[in-house]
Amino acid sequence: MARSSSGLVAGLTAAALAAVGFLAYQASASAPDQPGRPATSSAAPSTQAPGSPRQKSKNPLALPAKSGKGVRVVYSLGERRVWLVGANGKAERAIEVMPSTVGPAPGTYAVTSRSGTVPGSDGVPVEHVVRFASIDDVSIGFSAAVNGSMASPDPDRKTGGVRMKRADGDAIWKFAAIGTKIVVVR
Repeated sequence: MARSSSGLVAGLTAAALAAVGFLAYQASASAPDQPGRPATSSAAPSTQAPGSPRQKSKNPLALPAKSGKGVRVVYSLGERRVWLVGANGKAERAIEVMPSTVGPAPGTYAVTSRSGTVPGSDGVPVEHVVRFASIDDVSIGFSAAVNGSMASPDPDRKTGGVRMKRADGDAIWKFAAIGTKIVVVR
């Protein structure tokens, strides 16, 4: 009889540990990325690896939920995409981007400065720079490499350039004047 009760206790202990592990995982998945900031909620739990882009919407012009109103540029960190949204509230263009190593927190910003052609924070010549934030002395903005590259940035360097194709850089340059609203979402 002692053998069967020890097996039962071992089975119950294993089940309890599995339940605690699952609950700990759920709690960590909903914890804020930075202490002191509220966690963002999502409609469904993510099954993606951390840092990987979310699956892109089937309709590239479909805007993320809670991305603001009015004329604006919407930047989704997870989808690695930017939308140019007109006065009618509809996306006029969807742009795939390569994020920088230093990224903005979700929130609302405004275009603070623009430059025609400059060296990027990674040393690559860039054009049509539209800046909207600064973190730890690194300017964050949209730009296109003059050579057309959209390579992943060196993870060991602090870079702020959110890169896009040259034609997309031209479009954002024409759309986003100083003061234009930028909405960053997860």
